[in-house]
Amino acid sequence: MINVQLTDVNTLRERARTNVDQGAVTEGYAGDREEILRLLNESLATELVCTLRYKRHYFMANGIKASVAAAEFLEHAEQEMEHADKLAERITQLGGEPDFNPDNLSKNSHAQYVAGNTLKEMVYEDLVAERIAIDSYREIIQYIGEKDPTTRRIFEDILAQEEEHADDMADIYNAL
Repeated sequence: MINVQLTDVNTLRERARTNVDQGAVTEGYAGDREEILRLLNESLATELVCTLRYKRHYFMANGIKASVAAAEFLEHAEQEMEHADKLAERITQLGGEPDFNPDNLSKNSHAQYVAGNTLKEMVYEDLVAERIAIDSYREIIQYIGEKDPTTRRIFEDILAQEEEHADDMADIYNAL
């Protein structure tokens, strides 16, 4: 069991008044802020690339089995955008700048943008991208550990939804 010493109230109050320009980043922040900001921006790029790929797949899905897949593509695109928003918000909370520069998205994204020509190829590429996100987010969570519990929880929430997305895509892929 870890023995944690609680700081007395007067010290907490005093520390809170120093470096107020750093907002949520207090003296007790234990993470490597620059590295965590880099990981957050790479993840932001990943989510934005996935949003764009899912949107393309939504509009390009055709064929007799396309309606189920298209509905999932649209739902996932919306959820990936929500992930991007959460990551961008956390970046600003940590005093960073979210990188929405289109020129940087593909090179910073963990997942690739592969269009896919057939419905099966589209679902396959989305499943591959989800599996990449799952592994990279799991590693980020392990890296962060207890150093930044807020960022870790954001990644844990996103990871849970990425696992659902992979499950959805696997079900559709196996049905095609």
